[in-house]
Amino acid sequence: MNGEVDEESSLVDINETAIFLNLSKAKVRKLIERNILRNNWGQYTNLIRFTKKVSHIEEGSVLNYSDANLEIIRGFPKIRRCLLLEPALKKNFSSVDEVAVEEKMNGYNVRAAQINGDIIAFTRGGLVCPYTTEKVNELIDPTFFEDYPNLILCAEMVGPDNPYVAKTCYDVNSLDFFVFDIREKNSGEPYPVKKRRETLEAYKIKQVNLFGYFKPKDAHKEITKIINEIGSEEREGVVVKDPEMILQPMKYTTSNSNCKDLEFGFKFYNDIGRDYLFSRVIREGFQAAEWNENNQKLKDRCYRVGSSILYPMVNTINSVGKNKKVTEDAQIKVTRLEVLDLFKQHLNRSGIEVHFEEPIPEEDGYIVKMKKLNKSTNDKTESIWLGDYW
Repeated sequence: MNGEVDEESSLVDINETAIFLNLSKAKVRKLIERNILRNNWGQYTNLIRFTKKVSHIEEGSVLNYSDANLEIIRGFPKIRRCLLLEPALKKNFSSVDEVAVEEKMNGYNVRAAQINGDIIAFTRGGLVCPYTTEKVNELIDPTFFEDYPNLILCAEMVGPDNPYVAKTCYDVNSLDFFVFDIREKNSGEPYPVKKRRETLEAYKIKQVNLFGYFKPKDAHKEITKIINEIGSEEREGVVVKDPEMILQPMKYTTSNSNCKDLEFGFKFYNDIGRDYLFSRVIREGFQAAEWNENNQKLKDRCYRVGSSILYPMVNTINSVGKNKKVTEDAQIKVTRLEVLDLFKQHLNRSGIEVHFEEPIPEEDGYIVKMKKLNKSTNDKTESIWLGDYW
């Protein structure tokens, strides 16, 4: 499959955009020329996405040119990662009386917003995902956006019918939408934690778990307990927040999550970036040191990390040596086959090579199994089996 095609950027009004974003007209022209401002596809060509961070505008931000007034759906800011809990809490949260600790769920990040009367779901990169858009429209109360058209729901999509990160550790039958943030259009200003939770509860919109509010000086002990508990259930981690959302949040993950990432990464060792793999090992080292693990626990961790690296990689090498393609298997569930066709186009344009099996009819839709081919790992492993050097 081909990568992204060059889209026309004729819909970008250079003068209006420059004024709206507080950028020079020359800067906007350069962004268009360099394909940093790019149209979405199909019926959404009026939605212009930022493929890179530009000045104060986050990567994945989306400009809407259809309404009478130009508006921007700000990209979700990256959350900094904590490696040592106690010193990170002391340095970054000592100015607040308490911190909110919420669950970091393992799925894929989306933003849902009302655009010209329709509820649309954007990926982290600012693309309109047809599959996620259908799911969001099925899962949330549309009156929320009727009452709050100027708000954006930032959420994690989790569950087994997940084309990107399929997980079965949550009590989700298919795919569900869990909000972790509400932000305003244009400004990107977040709602305070309590206000967000109360607002969403009124519409019965699901949210990530809130583990509690803790004093910063004691929070590392409570978070360690939480991490051990959810880690045993193969869940990902936590996000620590200033309840007023003035200070920047930070995230912290379980050992199980780090090792699952390593398993995935070394299964497709030649497709996944080395920074992705190395950073997971670093997290394990800092966590073991802060927790002052005894010799046996450290040995257990070493075995866990080593197993996460070697077993999947050896399985990949052996599979390719037996002429079997190594694939990333997933499935989705759609109510309309039209959505499946649109989703295939979406992946094709994104440069993702996928084989879809025939849809399996069910009472409330269709299950579609899919195999994503990570070509570089398959090709590299095959060439080595044929005698090539590394």
